[in-house]
Amino acid sequence: MKVLVTGGSGFLGSHVAEQLSAAGHTVRALVRKSSNRKFLSTLKNVELAEGSVEDRKSVEAAMKGGIDAVVHSAGLVKARNEAEFFEVNTQGTVNLLDAAIEFAPNLKRFVHVSSLEACGPSLDRKPVPLDQEKPVTAYGRSKLAAEKEIVARKEKVRSVILRPALIYGPREIEVYEAFKAVKKHQYPVIGDGTMIACYSYGPDCARACIQSIDADIPSGSIYFIDDGAEPLSMTRAMGELIPEALGVKPFLRMGIPFPVLTLASFGVEAYGKVRGKAVMLTREKVAMLRHHWVCDSSKTQTDLGWKPEVRFGTEGVHLTAKWYQDNGWL
Repeated sequence: MKVLVTGGSGFLGSHVAEQLSAAGHTVRALVRKSSNRKFLSTLKNVELAEGSVEDRKSVEAAMKGGIDAVVHSAGLVKARNEAEFFEVNTQGTVNLLDAAIEFAPNLKRFVHVSSLEACGPSLDRKPVPLDQEKPVTAYGRSKLAAEKEIVARKEKVRSVILRPALIYGPREIEVYEAFKAVKKHQYPVIGDGTMIACYSYGPDCARACIQSIDADIPSGSIYFIDDGAEPLSMTRAMGELIPEALGVKPFLRMGIPFPVLTLASFGVEAYGKVRGKAVMLTREKVAMLRHHWVCDSSKTQTDLGWKPEVRFGTEGVHLTAKWYQDNGWL
């Protein structure tokens, strides 16, 4: 099987490419000219297609030549403005769908990696329903819009939409910041730390993507991806489990108050605008951190024949910490 993987040089995409390669499949990885291709170069049966999802011509070129399935994991998690989120996350998805219709009419499956942010947070600490559409960030809105484009074409492209909870694990660079803070004896907890969230281990999420290709499910189906464990509070996840895994204790166990973080976000946004750069800490991001992010993957496990193997609260955080240490990240 030949699988087009977008975002192949990124965190989740690299795990998808690694697992497909190990199983003997051919991977065509769509990568930007500026992407770090070092890890992909170590894998067998990997072809590199230079381009980006927002560049329609490069998408069409990558889709030609007998592509059997697509795992679309590319996307922006930070952008200079909302329009940029939609250009890449939404229009980029449309470009892939249209190219699949024209150049890969017998595609087995178009696997779209969306996000829990597409449906929005839990207001009652319970798992959000699949039909909830209340994104609270520009990123979430762009992901929801991409989902709608996929569903609108479900009769033309056999698709599945996966909504992972917070993904972490080897090679991840965002939750990694929390590990770095703890290593410096800092306490990476926002607010009072009572916000709860679900997690998904990167390699487990990658397996769900791959198993979706051959699963006997209706086109346009939507599924949540998490580790199947009880949601963890920020205090437990960031303030206790990561320090335990690294064997360090924070000097000062006090979270960052939301008013302080909100004030900081104004400065960071202003800096981004002046420099023309995308920044992660925005007012929307701070508002997002006030909410609970809870989902339930039991239906996913039943329909896809998939089961998460690693939980954040047990071996996940330790495996991730060890990888960072063994590879010189910490």
